[in-house]
Amino acid sequence: MNGPGEEAPGGATPPPGPAAPGILESLRQVHSAGRASADAAGEAAKAFRTLVSADIALARSAMGRAVAFTSIAIVFGASAWLLLMTTVVITLVRHVGWPWSLSLLLCAVLSLAVTAYGAWRAMYYFEHTRMRATRRQLARLGFGELADYTPDAGSPQSTRDATERLSEQGPLKDKQGIDVTPP
Repeated sequence: MNGPGEEAPGGATPPPGPAAPGILESLRQVHSAGRASADAAGEAAKAFRTLVSADIALARSAMGRAVAFTSIAIVFGASAWLLLMTTVVITLVRHVGWPWSLSLLLCAVLSLAVTAYGAWRAMYYFEHTRMRATRRQLARLGFGELADYTPDAGSPQSTRDATERLSEQGPLKDKQGIDVTPP
């Protein structure tokens, strides 16, 4: 290796290296990097706002549908009991010759089946009110009760996969022993 002022093998002088940037150029580079970081943070904030807006819209729509299906379950539970019981019981007793007890049982089973369907649909739509995508992203950023159980923001691991594995483990508890709402 040649020291300063020494000649390279063969008598040639080594070519000069790239000149170090001046202080102004360094400040421009730092400013440019800072602006790029701020722009990236702004874009991430816009994307997160869009995610939250979409999640809230989904929750609002799901809440309306859940209320509608709950209403259907209530209406069919009550009206089916009254109307079907009257018509079917009379038909079964008069025209088929069934006893009153068997006729009433058949009406009750039909009414309960429609009521169960409405309740099942209501529970399905209530699941959308949990804002899962927003909670996963907040947890990934370190906010909320799921933050301790999800990968960090820079991790390539999927937050959805991590929270699904958590759901399979059973109930989670935070540092104070309080149940964590499942993802």
